[in-house]
Formats: sequence, structure tokens, C-alpha cells
Amino acid sequence: MLDSEAKPLRIALAGLGTVGAGVLRLLETNRAVVEARAGRPFEVVAVSARDRHRDRGVDLSPYAWCDDMTALAERDDVDVVVELVGGSDGPALALARRTLDAGKSLVTANKAMVAHHGMALAEASAIGGGALKFEAAVAGGIPVVKGLREGAAANAIERVSGILNGTCNFILTNMEKSGADFDAVLSEAQAKGYAEADPAFDIEGVDAAHKLAILAAIGFGARIDFDSVSVTGITEVRAADIARARTLGFVIRLVGIADCDLAEDGTPRLLQRVRPCLVPRHHPLAHVDGPTNAVVAEGNFSGRLLFQGAGAGDGPTASAVVSDLIDIARGDIGAPFSVPVSDLVTMAPADPGHRVGRDYIRFTVRDRPGVLAEITAATRDANVSIESLIQQGRDEDGGEVLVAMVTHEGQERCVAKALNLLEGSDSLTAAPLVLPILRD
Repeated sequence: MLDSEAKPLRIALAGLGTVGAGVLRLLETNRAVVEARAGRPFEVVAVSARDRHRDRGVDLSPYAWCDDMTALAERDDVDVVVELVGGSDGPALALARRTLDAGKSLVTANKAMVAHHGMALAEASAIGGGALKFEAAVAGGIPVVKGLREGAAANAIERVSGILNGTCNFILTNMEKSGADFDAVLSEAQAKGYAEADPAFDIEGVDAAHKLAILAAIGFGARIDFDSVSVTGITEVRAADIARARTLGFVIRLVGIADCDLAEDGTPRLLQRVRPCLVPRHHPLAHVDGPTNAVVAEGNFSGRLLFQGAGAGDGPTASAVVSDLIDIARGDIGAPFSVPVSDLVTMAPADPGHRVGRDYIRFTVRDRPGVLAEITAATRDANVSIESLIQQGRDEDGGEVLVAMVTHEGQERCVAKALNLLEGSDSLTAAPLVLPILRD
């Protein structure tokens, strides 16, 4: 209930793109709901963006304008700064640091900044006393940060996995539906606004890796270690791979996975990977289509928890931003990463070599006798057991054949050894594609 005597939460907003304008529209449209749930009025006092004169479809006249966005943090009439500029460094980071150093609260949707500088920002938050909130940085409107940090707080998290990039998921699911190859569907995604003109950040898996590093820190109480995330994008996935996956009872999705194991001395180690996977059709992630995001968290008492929804867009992301503002208005400062930053542990990267699993491996080879024997000899010598093998006929040029195999369960180091044995072989016309099969 709104307290008529309560002081307003005074907000400054940096960045007036799609999401920034969406935040202003949401606060105007849902003002009564937002303020009733926050228990106090909201007042946007100042804004900043690159171009003051651009038409954003919202009335900016009620707000003070700052050409220098970092000046927002210095204003005496501001309690919280919302940073929606983007970029891991530069003006966004300068504004974030200045805000927290001034003892004010910061709300950001900037996953790259949190993934690269989250620990330093959390330390500044602890020293200055302002909140650091970033629900909108991971999976748009899905409340997965709060879900992990609060809803699953009673659990030891065993694994976090998810489809964390809508662009990649749109491409892969449309390749599945249409049978078209990667380049054609990427062009369609760009035409529909699901992919940037330069899509590398998305299709190479970096965007998903930023989000995974943040979720892993929250889930496992660890310091963010983005540099240890192993990343493989989707650019090498072909329509033929998707068709074969369907025949085998799988779909292909770009999946981020973080889990822990123990070193020989008993210390926990963290494995973080983003890569295309074959997902069993009965797995919850197999049914996530188009630009939708989904996260699966597995707790030792809660079991499997599924968070799913729109991972981007002005409405969903603005919803997450304002949700953080409501928490701050209620006085919920909290630890950004579940526990105080001083208690976050440094976890060494786990060695994936001893991990046991099944893989789909696709070889692109010359159409000549002896190639299959060469491949199977390498897998035999590396102790890789083959469950099934499929060979596709010649391509239209008559010189290239696709050979795909599915392995039995085995150690990842064995597959790596087999590929090393084949490295440099004149029989292969391209590097093999290895897609792990996601466990149930």
C-alpha cells in the first residue's frame, strides 16, 4: 500500500534506447501498481543519452537533461541510477562506479559489465551502502536472478543450465522448422530484428557466456570468472545436423551449463560452458522455441526449477528493471550474488577431460575409399565406443560426404584424443563438429 507520507524514490536514467524508453512508459502506465507495491512514490528526476533531440516516442520534458551521464551520480536529488547504456567498459562502467562510490544504488541491464566487473561493483556497493541490482542483465523479463538468489536460497545448487540467447534460439528452431541452412536463417533473423547487423556477439556465444557467468556466481556462491567460460557458437551447425538430430530423437539448442566437481584434494571446481547441444525431446529445454529464453536450476531439495519467458525486448526488460527499483524502494539492498561479496569463493576451473557423456560427432570428408576405416581406427585407438554411424551421400559438387556418429558414454578426453589423432588428415575437408548430448 502506498504511504502518502513516504519520500519518493528519486531516479536518474542513463540510456534512452528501446529499453530506456520502455522503462519510462512502464512507470507512466503502471504507476499506481508500481507505487502501491513499492510503498512509496517514484520520481524520475533526470535522464541522459547520446542524442537529446531524437524522437523516442516518450515525453522527456518533465525530466532534467544531463549531457554528461556520469553527472547523474553526483546529483543531490538522485537516490538510484538506472544504467541502460551498454558496453562492458567506457561510460557505462564510469557511471556505475561513480554511482556506487557516491553511496547510491545502481540498477543495470548490462550483462557484459556485470560479467567483467561485477566483483568490483559488488565491493563498491558493500562499501558505499547502495544496492547493486541487475535482474534485467540475464534473460530479460524472466526473474531468474531473484529466483536463484531468493527463491532457491535454501538449496545447494547442483547445476544451472539454460537457453540464454534469443537470437541463437530463433536461428536453430527456424532451421529445424524450415530445413534451411544457417546463413539463410540468419538473414531472416536480421530482417525480423532478432539479430543485429553484426551478429557475432550472439551467434558466437559471447552474450550467453556473460549471462552464464553471472548465474554461476549466484548459484554457487563463487566469484565471477568469465574468462574461464568455454564458448562455442552455432555458426558451424548445418541443416543436415539438425535433420539427423531429429531422426535420433533430439533437437539442437545453444545451451549454457555450469556445475561443480571436486578436485583430488576435495576443493570444489567450477565448469562453465556454452555450446550447441543435442537436447532430448522430453527435456524442458527442447520445447523452448524462437527468441524465448529458459533457465533450469537444479537444487538438492527443490529438484529441477524451470524459468522461462521473453529474454529480450523493451517490455520484458523494462519490467525487470522496475522490479529492481521496487526492491530498492522497499529497502531491499541485499547481497548482489546471494552472499556478501567478501564471502564469495574463488573456484578454480574444472577439467572437463574426465567428464563422462555421449557426443554427436560430424565429419566432413572426401568421398574416397578408406575414410571410414581411418575414422573408426582413430576412435578405437582413443577408446571411443561408437553407438551409431550415419553416412550421407555426396554433395552437389560430388566431392564431400558427411559422416556422423553418436558415441556411447565415455570420457571427454577420449573424444579429444580421437580428434587429435585425425588432425591434419587429408581425408577431412573441415574440422569435425562435436555436439554433446545433454543428459536428462
